[in-house]
Amino acid sequence: MFAVSFFEWLSTSAVANAMNGPEWAFPVVESLHFMGFALSIGTIAIVDLRLLGLGMRRQTARELAADLDPWTWAGIALMLITGPLMFSADAVNYHSNPSFQFKMTCLMLALLFHFTVHRRVTKSEVSPIAAKLAGGLSLLLWTAVVAGGRMIAFV
Repeated sequence: MFAVSFFEWLSTSAVANAMNGPEWAFPVVESLHFMGFALSIGTIAIVDLRLLGLGMRRQTARELAADLDPWTWAGIALMLITGPLMFSADAVNYHSNPSFQFKMTCLMLALLFHFTVHRRVTKSEVSPIAAKLAGGLSLLLWTAVVAGGRMIAFV
């Protein structure tokens, strides 16, 4: 009950009004959100492909992850700032949207996996099978996040 009241309040807040006000506001924030996703998922995918043994073989996964880490953080920050702004524009409907719920679940799992298992695998010497499993699961989780996000408009 509290959640619904909160989402109703959020949908009428100053942030929501700013997002729903000028017709360009939501598309600009949405574009920034997509850029954040592309930056974070792109850099993570490069490391995942290295873990799978499919490229970037001149560097270890550790070196590659360290080089890309600032870009990954920038993308995640942009994504986590713009996402709640877009959510506020229609919080009640987003909250009840199954695709949104799927995306949020996958995002939580992907972030949790990235900052625990994925980081551990990239920072230490693990077996090739463990590296491939981590890279493959990471790609699967992030693909699910994107697919869930894409389907929000269609449900």
